[in-house]
Amino acid sequence: MVSSSIKNIVRDIIIVAVGVAVIWIGLQVYFGASNPFYVVSSGSMYPELKEFDIIVITGHKAFDDVKVNSPPMLQGEGDGCQGDGAVLDGDIIVFERPNDHNKAQKKVIVHRVCLETNDDPRILKTKGDNNRSSIPGTDYPITEKEYIGTVVHVIPQVGYITKILQPPINYIIIVVIVGIMIIKQISKNKKKKALTFDDSDEQQPNEKIDQMFNDDDEYVSTRDDFSGEEKRTEKLDKENTKSEENIPEFFQDKEKKSEESKE
Repeated sequence: MVSSSIKNIVRDIIIVAVGVAVIWIGLQVYFGASNPFYVVSSGSMYPELKEFDIIVITGHKAFDDVKVNSPPMLQGEGDGCQGDGAVLDGDIIVFERPNDHNKAQKKVIVHRVCLETNDDPRILKTKGDNNRSSIPGTDYPITEKEYIGTVVHVIPQVGYITKILQPPINYIIIVVIVGIMIIKQISKNKKKKALTFDDSDEQQPNEKIDQMFNDDDEYVSTRDDFSGEEKRTEKLDKENTKSEENIPEFFQDKEKKSEESKE
C-alpha cells in the first residue's frame, strides 16, 4: 500500500512538473525571451514602475526598433535624459549592466531609453525616471549585446510573493505540499480498503439469507410432493368406491353367495 502511494505521488509530481515546463516553454516562445518576467527591485523608475511590480517583456522587438525618448520641450534644457521639460515617451527596456561584462553574475537593469549616442553601430543611453541623471557603466553604453527586451506589461505589486518565498520559506512550502499529497494518497488508499471490507461483510449475510430461502424452497417442494401423493391416493379410493357402486345388484348377490359357500 505504501509503495503504491509513493508511485502515485511521484506520478502526480511528474505530471505537475511536465505541465509547468510546457507552460513555461510556451510563454518563452510567445514573448520571445528566455525569461519574460522580472521583479522591480528599486524605486529608480518611480512612479512608472514601483518596487515589487512584475514586468513582462518581449524579445520580439528588435534593438533597432527601440524608441528613444523625445527631447525636452524647452530649448536649452539638455537632452532626453535630463531636464524638467523632457517627455517620458521612450521605451522602457531590460538590459544587462555594461560593467558586468566580465562577471559571472550579471545585474539586470530596467530603465527608459533617453538618448541614442551612436547610429552605426547603435548605442543607447538610459536613465531611471526617478534618477537625476544617467549612471556611467550602468545606464550606458547599451548595445545590442546588453539588450534583453522591451517592457510590454506591468503587474502591480505581485512581486511581494517572491520576497515572501525566499529561502527557507519556499523550501518549507514545497515540503508541506508534498506532505499533503502523501497524506491525501494514504487516506484515499485506506478508504478503498475499508470499502472492500464492507462489501465482503455485506456479501456473507446475503449468502446466508439465500441459503435459508433455498432450504425453504426444498421444504415447500417436499410438502407439495407429499400433498400430491395424498390427493392421488384419495382419488384412487374414490374411483374404487364409485366402481363398486356401479356394479348391478344381481352380480353383487352372486358375489356374496359365492363368498358364503366358501366359508
